[in-house]
Formats: sequence, C-alpha cells, structure tokens
Amino acid sequence: MQNKKSLLTLAALLLVLTAIVSACGSNNSKGNTSTNNSGNTAAPAATNAPPAEGQFRTYKTDKGDIQIPVKPQRIVTDYYGGELLSVGAKVVGVEPTTFDNPFLKDMLKDAKEVGAPINAEKALDLKPDLIVVMYDESYEALSKIAPTLHIPYGTTSNISEAVKLFGDIVGAPEKADEFLANFDKKAAEGREKLKGIIDENATFGLYELTEKGELWVFGDNAGRGGQAVYNALGLKMPAKISADKATTQLSLEVLPEYAADYMFLTTYDPEKKGEEIEKLKNSPVWKNLDASKNNTIFYNDFDTFYRYDPIAITGQIDMIVDMLIARSEENKK
Repeated sequence: MQNKKSLLTLAALLLVLTAIVSACGSNNSKGNTSTNNSGNTAAPAATNAPPAEGQFRTYKTDKGDIQIPVKPQRIVTDYYGGELLSVGAKVVGVEPTTFDNPFLKDMLKDAKEVGAPINAEKALDLKPDLIVVMYDESYEALSKIAPTLHIPYGTTSNISEAVKLFGDIVGAPEKADEFLANFDKKAAEGREKLKGIIDENATFGLYELTEKGELWVFGDNAGRGGQAVYNALGLKMPAKISADKATTQLSLEVLPEYAADYMFLTTYDPEKKGEEIEKLKNSPVWKNLDASKNNTIFYNDFDTFYRYDPIAITGQIDMIVDMLIARSEENKK
C-alpha cells in the first residue's frame, strides 16, 4: 500500500514538472527576436511578408536607412531581375518585359509579372521579404509591404560594380566573386578566339534605329552589347564616339563621322513593320559606309542585345565572338 502511495506521489510530481517546463518553453518562444550584426534588436518583417531567415541589417539608401534581411528569401523587383539572379537570389516577381529577355527566361519559370511600375497588390500576393526598385513611382506603397530599396538607374557603371552591389544586397558576396571570376574567364577566352580574326586597330560601333526613324549611337554602358564589345572583349571604339562619351542621336548626314569598321545595329520596331530599316539600308549614306561595302555590318535582335544585366552581358560575349568569326569566314569566300 505504501509503495502504491509513493508511486502516485511520484506521478503527480512529474505532471507538475512537465507543466512548468512547457510554460517556460512557451514564454521563451514568445520572447525571441532577431538581431542585426551590431546586436541591436532588428525590425520585424513587414506585415503580410513571411519572416526572413536569419537577421536584419541596416542598408543606406537615398530614402534613408532601411532594415533589410541579411539573407532575403523572396525578392520582388522591377528591372533588376538579371542582377539579382546573377548572385543566386530567389526572384519571385519582375516587371513584364523581363520575361522577353532570352538570357533569363529559363530562370524565371517560377516568377510572376508584377507590372511596371510595380503594382502593390501583385507584390503583396507574392509575400516578398525584400523589394528592389530602379524607379520609385510606387515606393511608398511598396515599402508598406516589405523593406524596399531604391537603387536608381546609373548607380553602377559596369558589370563588376553591379554584381558586387547586388551580391552585398542579398548577402552573397561569394556568389558575386564566383560570377565575376567566370565572366573574366569567358572574356579572356573570347579575346583569345578573336586573335588573328580581328585587326587590333579595327573599330566597333553600336547603333540603334527606332520605329520613328531616329538613329542613335551608344557607348559602353547602355546595353546593345556595349560591355561585351568594349569591356569584356576589349574592342576599340571609334574616336568620335569615345569623345562624346554619351548616347547620342545622329542625323543620317553625320553618320559617317561616327561610323566604324564593324557596325552593330539593333532596331526598335515593336510592331515589326520593317519600314525604317529598309529606308536606312537603301539610303546612299548607308550604302557608302566602308562597313557596308566590306560586309561588316551586323543586324542584331533588339531583345537580345538591348539587355545589359550581368547574365545577358556574359551571354553576349559568345554571340559576338561567334558572329565575328562566322563573318570573317564568309568574307574570305
């Protein structure tokens, strides 16, 4: 009988201890907060956004100091899809024309279109823990959904700066270093392939024709293959283009002053009418260019060469090298 009473007493004590331990555990879980690198209590994730994995840190922007996740897991952006993907970020929403980028299509299978400027309701549905925008029209609405960084167009001037910037933003500097190492390797391989194919003094120019018949010339940091041509492959820019150092609209009459030994032309013609390009090709000025006579003008796809994100630039290196080699072989015949 005594043993039975002892067993009952022991069982009661165990029940009390279990209740105490459970209560302590419950209180501890409610009191957990994440901290940033300085040890301060971090800002909580925005309403309706999933909790970020890990801690928060302060990021300085033109909108002030923003608390962002150290390792964001769901990012919505307008025009920085390629930059973010280059450093391994999880991009869940982008503006519509990003899906026309041939270099990114396979990487955006799980991403959604969020409008341009970003539609706040579409962004909210994707439950981002970070939003990164080039343009700030809807900044105030977006900043109520999740931490929002405004990175204005022109913040970086080359692929190295861009990749390092976004590697820092998403907490993946090692991914940035890896991407740039692969880029440098591909660029070196491209330069090697062109030895003996392209005269080292030959000049290269980048031009664009619009559906309104406007003609533009571009430098090394406005898409159209500029960073691949001039920075990666080290090909020479005509002196007149180099002197202007800016995107410049040309009249057809002054085009010969900006002409190059090799000319890459993209055509912005969204309705595919083809009228302006035919006018240009049939003009006496165009026909009398040395590049026209020597068959060194290249008519390049707009959606492919307009792009200037790091992934597109890397892909353009091989395309440019291959087209130059192929044209060289063709011109030998």
